[in-house]
Amino acid sequence: MKKKLTAISLGLTLALSISAGSAFADSKLDSAIKPVIGVSYKMGGTSTKGFDCSGFTGYVFKKLGVSLPRVSSAQYKVGTAVSKSNLKAGDLVFFNTSGRGVSHVGIYVGGGKFAHSSSSKGVTITALNSSYFAKRYVGAKRVMSASKYKAVAVDYN
Repeated sequence: MKKKLTAISLGLTLALSISAGSAFADSKLDSAIKPVIGVSYKMGGTSTKGFDCSGFTGYVFKKLGVSLPRVSSAQYKVGTAVSKSNLKAGDLVFFNTSGRGVSHVGIYVGGGKFAHSSSSKGVTITALNSSYFAKRYVGAKRVMSASKYKAVAVDYN
């Protein structure tokens, strides 16, 4: 009887871990971001030919069924404010890189990282607490429910 319970328990654990892995692979957020990693930066760009920061976030969220304003400062005015300690994958993160208020936006992907279109690297993944971005962080907004895009921490190494 003990062996039977152990086998059932082990089987259940294995089945649950396999299904959890497939949820990560099927993430709509992941499917929208991963294909554009490496796309070059282009001022005013909104397509896979080149993105600026808000063009990138607009493109990704359009894939998820959400329309965002065109520029980062206007995107900062939508959604619900989220504290840094409560960030979830899919939240928009905002920065003051110009010294004149919100001027850069990215998408939190979990694990302390965010996806954004960098003028020097194009679409890339960067640590939120990097020396450059940590001191320029302004805040975050949640623009849609987690259930809509299966917010998960994705490994973007």
